[in-house]
Amino acid sequence: MSPQNDFAKTLKSLHVPGNPLIVANVWDAITARTVASLPATQALATASYAVAAAAGLEDSALTLEVNLAAIQAIGRVAAEFNKPLTADFQDGFDDRLEEGIRAVIRAGAVGINLEDFGRELGEKGDLYPVDVAQDRIRRALKTAAEEGLPDFVINARTDALVVGQTIDEAIARGKAYLEAGASNVFIWGGKERQGMRTAEVEKASKALGGRLNVSLKRIVPGGLTVKELREIGVARISVGPQLMLRTQGAVAEEARRVLEGEGV
Repeated sequence: MSPQNDFAKTLKSLHVPGNPLIVANVWDAITARTVASLPATQALATASYAVAAAAGLEDSALTLEVNLAAIQAIGRVAAEFNKPLTADFQDGFDDRLEEGIRAVIRAGAVGINLEDFGRELGEKGDLYPVDVAQDRIRRALKTAAEEGLPDFVINARTDALVVGQTIDEAIARGKAYLEAGASNVFIWGGKERQGMRTAEVEKASKALGGRLNVSLKRIVPGGLTVKELREIGVARISVGPQLMLRTQGAVAEEARRVLEGEGV
């Protein structure tokens, strides 16, 4: 067993229904160092959308190589600050799943987000059949165990709501992924429907025994608060690329002040 598995155990233990792990997702070494230095930070997590944007790519065009380059840089920061790292691994990069798992582990990650929306399925991508998605979770865990991480953490994301399925169908997928060995489930509400409804979060959390990841709304008002999500009983709260999107506005404003000579 690899000494790195201790970080995997720590990451897994932080997922407590009602006392959730809160992650402020990062996308490069600078943001990783900024977040890792905060006393309240328990773990580092990447956001693939932000990683792709930093490389000038759409999220759907993110390659394994570009993703790994970011994870490697962030992994060095995680090691320096003695924090577990979980990486957004999208859909597992098709038939490069095992290769990619070995690479992210060697880059320092002890957990991943793994989606059930395969970009290679059809012209615009589609959900994997449930049994295929389960098999991909099992394969990822088997590979991690071979690398000395039997406690590798998979936050299994389902895009069932994004493609128009119901919350009940999303929950059924979530249960199947937990059965396959995932530690937690992330039901992505998507941009079009502006995330999950409060009733959906409550229903999913109860059905999954609290083993639910919810994305906290920070850009638009009206989302559930951390306090409310704790009371609902979720095990993980993330923000995805929202820090990056908010940072763009701050950079633009500071740049404007410099370029216009304001206050100089």
